Parts: sequence; C-alpha cells; structure tokens
Amino acid sequence: MPKMKTNRGAAKRFSKTGSGKYKRNQTGRRHILTKKNPKRMRRLRKPALIIGGQAKQVQKLVPYL
Repeated sequence: MPKMKTNRGAAKRFSKTGSGKYKRNQTGRRHILTKKNPKRMRRLRKPALIIGGQAKQVQKLVPYL
C-alpha cells in the first residue's frame, strides 16, 4: 500500500506535543487589533489544544507529524 500524503497546509498549522496531542495557534491576531483589549491579546498569544473528534481529523491530514 502506498504512503499517505501529508496535507502541507495542515502541517504548517498544527504541531504535536510530547504527550501526543495536537496544538494550534489562536485566531484573531492579524488585524483590527485596536478594539481588542490587552487581556484578550495576551490570551490569544498562547497555543490551544485540539481535542476530541477534531484531533482525529488532524491525524488524517498529518499522519506522520
């Protein structure tokens, strides 16, 4: 059976943690930043974990990550 192809767009967006979970960057930090308060901006700096069924979808997109 041939190897599965990695979705390159997904590979750039997701990374795997040491425990095997997937993490992603938060959205909402590109533009229209003046109306977002500092507390919200600090919270958006930290990566978020992908949980549940979405993790299975990411696993299919990036099988060798």
